[in-house]
Amino acid sequence: MSQSADQGAPVKVEGKGPLTILTLDRPPHNLVEYSLLQGIMDGLSGAVERGARAVLLKSALRNFSAGADLAMFMQPTGDTGERPKGPSVTEFLEAVESTPIPIVTAIHGVCLGGGLEIALTTDYIIAARSSRIGSVEVTLGLAPIMGGVQRQVERIGLVRAKEMSMLGRRYDPETLAAWGLINAVVDDDKLEGAALAIAEEFANGPTVSTGSTKALARLAANEGIAAADAAMAELQKPIWKSDDLKTGLDSFMKRGPGQARFAGR
Repeated sequence: MSQSADQGAPVKVEGKGPLTILTLDRPPHNLVEYSLLQGIMDGLSGAVERGARAVLLKSALRNFSAGADLAMFMQPTGDTGERPKGPSVTEFLEAVESTPIPIVTAIHGVCLGGGLEIALTTDYIIAARSSRIGSVEVTLGLAPIMGGVQRQVERIGLVRAKEMSMLGRRYDPETLAAWGLINAVVDDDKLEGAALAIAEEFANGPTVSTGSTKALARLAANEGIAAADAAMAELQKPIWKSDDLKTGLDSFMKRGPGQARFAGR
């Protein structure tokens, strides 16, 4: 396993075979600010560049993230009115959601506000049973400003999304799994192993196919089913040229379903 050399970075990067692990490490609570967002973006682009086939996003601290660093809203902008250097919200959202490989998020402790909004940009969310998750910005007189409202609507519908963002409650993960906001809940002592297992399952899958599926699902969510239908053949074209398809078909004919070992190309 390789690890990034910058131990002081807010996001640590490790390579484990076809999997890249991004670990949030901005004490004490992984409060969201520009360097954390940039670290995630850099970690994802680096993972793609090195040929990783999936990413696991987790925390090294007591909490996944306790929300946004309020200093983001209080820093003086100077005479020009310019904000501090760092990615804009839309740049961050686009960078994460356009990443062509699956991203798994493992949540423990609290995952609030901007921390939840980060998680909602990813493909699969697994949470520890004791974790507490919520959009709490309203308690400060704010609203989710990193796309949380619209991504909640996408996952759990209008009524529940308004409940989450307008009441600012902290929810147990079982409730949010039942609503469809997150994918899975496990006992606290099982989180690390379960998150790694699902991330490695993605990493060992047919990467071209999963990339196509991500792109098609995003298009359907953003522009509707008709737009996805119109683009489907083009988005799925790389699958037909992939070695993984040949491997999958050959394995199916010789050994039956579920036995293929994909190379990710």
